[in-house]
Amino acid sequence: MDENIKMLAQKTADGVARKVKKSYVTDFYRFGNTVGLGADGTATKFVDKLAEDVALNIINKSKVKVNVLSEEAGFIDKGGKYTFVLDPLDGTRNAYRGIPFYSVSIGVGKKRISDVEYGIVKNIPTGDVYTAEKGFGAFLNGKHFCVPEVPDKELLSSLALGKNSDKVTLKFAKRDKVRSLGSSSLELCMVAIGGLDYFIVGKEYLRVIDIAASTLILRQAGGFVTNISGEDFDMPFNLEERTSVVAACNMDLIKKIIF
Repeated sequence: MDENIKMLAQKTADGVARKVKKSYVTDFYRFGNTVGLGADGTATKFVDKLAEDVALNIINKSKVKVNVLSEEAGFIDKGGKYTFVLDPLDGTRNAYRGIPFYSVSIGVGKKRISDVEYGIVKNIPTGDVYTAEKGFGAFLNGKHFCVPEVPDKELLSSLALGKNSDKVTLKFAKRDKVRSLGSSSLELCMVAIGGLDYFIVGKEYLRVIDIAASTLILRQAGGFVTNISGEDFDMPFNLEERTSVVAACNMDLIKKIIF
């Protein structure tokens, strides 16, 4: 992939993180205010709009032409060969509740998750940066990493609970050690580095913007991502299609979860 495109993705992620962290000090009380509706029909919070405005401003000023698919703005056709599949703030509720676990996520591809060639997920509160390029592996803060060959003996999972739970997630809520962390892009990255042994979203809930970058990162680290039926999923670049997710370091663990 063109280095200029990767550099633009990195610049965009850095710019969003810098602005959100700065605004946390001065405007945190406004973060959870509803300021409109996004292209997907969900409520847009102040912090969502803040993050997206920064991202689009950086992209618009660049000489590099890339299309954009984003949560609030929808699809923006700039005549580019590649599209930035952008979630300017993944983990909005965490952000406006003051829980330090939310990210900016950018996957770079043409039409589908399967052709995403580059991904970057930046944990805004910590500054940790996960990246991957297809065929070149996955990196955390510039250092190459791989998933653990086997999960930990005392399994630790993150599950989508509450209204987004299903019978599979509820079954596993009573087993192992469980978290529900609220940022799917970061949760997939945590599986990639071995911080979590598996991650389940049982309902058809996640959109391509949530997982385009982190799916590439996990797969390039040697991990596996399927839907709740165990199918190796793929998604087009739109805001309409939704998917369930099961992610783990190996297929044996995924099979145990599903079957």
